[in-house]
Amino acid sequence: MKVGIVGLGLIGGSFAKAYHKAGHTVIAADTDDSILKFAIIDGIVSEKLTDKNVGTCDLVLICTYPEAAAEYMETNGKYIGGRPVVIDCCGIKKEVVSRGMAAAKKYGFTFAGGHPMAGTQYSGYKYSKENMFVRAPMVIVPPVYDDVAILNRIKELLTPAGFSRITVTTANEHDEIIAYTSQLAHVVSNAFVKSPTVKKHTGVSAGSYNDLTRVARLNPEMWAELFMANKDNLIFEIKNLIENLNSYKDALESSDTEKLIDLLEQGSRIKKEVDG
Repeated sequence: MKVGIVGLGLIGGSFAKAYHKAGHTVIAADTDDSILKFAIIDGIVSEKLTDKNVGTCDLVLICTYPEAAAEYMETNGKYIGGRPVVIDCCGIKKEVVSRGMAAAKKYGFTFAGGHPMAGTQYSGYKYSKENMFVRAPMVIVPPVYDDVAILNRIKELLTPAGFSRITVTTANEHDEIIAYTSQLAHVVSNAFVKSPTVKKHTGVSAGSYNDLTRVARLNPEMWAELFMANKDNLIFEIKNLIENLNSYKDALESSDTEKLIDLLEQGSRIKKEVDG
């Protein structure tokens, strides 16, 4: 298999290393020539991905910011042709999928939206790893939801990455859910460390602090673009969180122990229910 990768950051670099380890040919492009040259010297990437060779790929993974991903398909769609399956790996889907599907229809290539549900608090090729996606889910927004042949082809092409499951959904549903499961978590973590008490945590913090603050260290430009592209869904989740936090604050301010216990029991029960 020949895999083309656009963007050699954390996600793109991890895909490159995973497919290389599995014995496949990887060609890639990155806006930073030094990163691309390093990946070639490292033996992970065999050559630069260009408009001349993109059509020879079996799979093209676009691992960039959303706007850049859409622009890549609109600009390079005429070179892709009918052989590759193109999958973007952006954290939001509505805008990227809309523009990607339009470009695919115009130029005749196969496109599906994608979102690998894996990562770390760090960014960049140097933090990428070949087992990043092992046992992680991969979300797919396919061009046709009842086309078994396309879905099987996508699953086959993604197998070397090691995903545990392929979840098929719509762009709208993805963005609604991801506002809660990922984006809100990053907002909360980033806001949480702004307490003046954070400077005193050393020696009196453990797992709960580490878990809650892990993703406070993030790529501001990337996450700002993701948040803005999905702002309506994220605003809804932030408002809901504020309302719930106010309930706890009100119970404390009124010294209402029974109310506080009830709130804590509600949260504990919901967690148990959703975890099965």
